[in-house]
Amino acid sequence: MQEFDPRRPTLRYAPRLMVGLGGICALALGWKLTAAEATAPTPPPMDAAAIVALQHEAFAQAEAQPGFTRPENVAVKVLPGDTLEAAVARTGIPLEEARQAVNTLGAAMDTVHIKAGMTFDAAIARPEGEGGQARLVGLSLRTGPATAVTLSRTFDGALRLREMEEAIRDETTVAQGQIHGSLYESAAELGATSAVTAQVVKLFAHKLDFQRDIKAGDEFKLIFDRKVTESGRTVETGEVEYAEVKGVKFYRFERKDGSVDYFDEDGKNVRGFLLRTPVDGARITSTFGRRRHPVLGYTRAHQGVDFGAGAGTPILSAGDGVIVEARRWGGYGNWVRVRHANGWETGYAHTSRFAKGIRAGVRVKQGQVIAYVGSTGLSTGPHLHYEVWRNGQRVNPIGAKVPQGTILAGAELNAFKAKKGRIDALLAANATGEGATKLAAAETDTVQLADLRR
Repeated sequence: MQEFDPRRPTLRYAPRLMVGLGGICALALGWKLTAAEATAPTPPPMDAAAIVALQHEAFAQAEAQPGFTRPENVAVKVLPGDTLEAAVARTGIPLEEARQAVNTLGAAMDTVHIKAGMTFDAAIARPEGEGGQARLVGLSLRTGPATAVTLSRTFDGALRLREMEEAIRDETTVAQGQIHGSLYESAAELGATSAVTAQVVKLFAHKLDFQRDIKAGDEFKLIFDRKVTESGRTVETGEVEYAEVKGVKFYRFERKDGSVDYFDEDGKNVRGFLLRTPVDGARITSTFGRRRHPVLGYTRAHQGVDFGAGAGTPILSAGDGVIVEARRWGGYGNWVRVRHANGWETGYAHTSRFAKGIRAGVRVKQGQVIAYVGSTGLSTGPHLHYEVWRNGQRVNPIGAKVPQGTILAGAELNAFKAKKGRIDALLAANATGEGATKLAAAETDTVQLADLRR
């Protein structure tokens, strides 16, 4: 791992090289550095144990350097109003050295227009005893999901810039676990992005109420495609191919007309006629029936369900239909009414505002944002008052017997069963350990290190 220079004897600088190598190894574990020069040789693969051993050896060499302690890793977060120079200086190194580091980084990235919240790691060697100044040994800063830049000290004390890029591969991930905290948190631990989980929540909105039906310890399983780095970082996710929560299972299937939807084990369309919850992440604060009105102070019929949610939370159309009303309506405040097929209608009250383009006569799709949670009209705080109408009469949105979706048959059902068989085989292999979760496999991949010379 020493740097080769034909003009100098290699072994003379080995101890000094290990100092710089110690910093960069501490900051770049798990990365694959692609050689910038076509003539640069590709180093052999090193497993995690070899990298740890190399790092330990480098730190041991660093400890032998007079006047300085072994380099330590310092995590830094850019604060509001910070310059990158000021953030680097907070590691304890001199301002001039921080300025030199930022100037060097400028050859590979924009060091001026940085955002608060950006993080980086620095390897800092502290002076022994009293007096003296700390020294920057290395610095690593992520510039993208699979890219980063690093600085490390060379044998002559100069800062050397390297650009690092991790190889990205496509894979199908089988993730299963139990819900603790929230589905978003639990799925994220298994490699699912918030976009994947949002897709799952929306999918199950027809069958489950995530406030009332889900509890800690409930099991879930997901199968989705993703682009993943060698260290296991998800760069991009594709469609959810399979989702299971509390034993309710849905399979993704493309029909012969090119449309894509999700179906249960029997080939029934998961997409119910109406969503059970038209606001993501909302909680029920008041049910259908008689109650004491919180503003008027007397008891009267409450002809819908209230969902508590933060002001500005998107409100979704419960089903396909046509906007009948989008206007101010007395105590209901800003009100939207959607007419669906077969005599069904839904209403949404107390909204802060309507979504762009929402007006009477406009067609909307199930799950489309039509308004935003507010507190207009007779309301004590931000929430959605949701109503369901059947042939002009209000019915209880909870438990209303709404029509089911389509059912596959014939050649389409046979094609669906074939797709289902492949998904079930993946699940079975994962359960027996023969097809271990791809996420775990990604985290134990071997790693290659190679300099990117500038």
